Amino acid sequence: MNHMTGTLEEVYEAIEDCLRACNQCYDACLEEEDISHLRDCIRTDRECANICELALEAIASNSPLMKEVISLCAKSCRLCQEECEKHDHQHCQMCAQACMECAEFCEAYV
Repeated sequence: MNHMTGTLEEVYEAIEDCLRACNQCYDACLEEEDISHLRDCIRTDRECANICELALEAIASNSPLMKEVISLCAKSCRLCQEECEKHDHQHCQMCAQACMECAEFCEAYV
């Protein structure tokens, strides 16, 4: 892992990127011809996107639980990364990358 300062601004941007990637992956998975093998991917994309939204709100409102929510976001991103890495689709690989980067920024911050 490179030396990230993990400033709140960087964390926010990484979470926004991850949210976008999860939503794109979720949508693209639903467009695949056979989605049976993508069920877990779709599920983790949705969950990760929801937790990313929560984290963005926590940061924007300077929530007293912000660090805990950012820590949860990192965990959710790691799970989504692991799931997306199992699939060869470009959208899954891009989502895995965004989740990994987001997790690293969140972990560096907390």
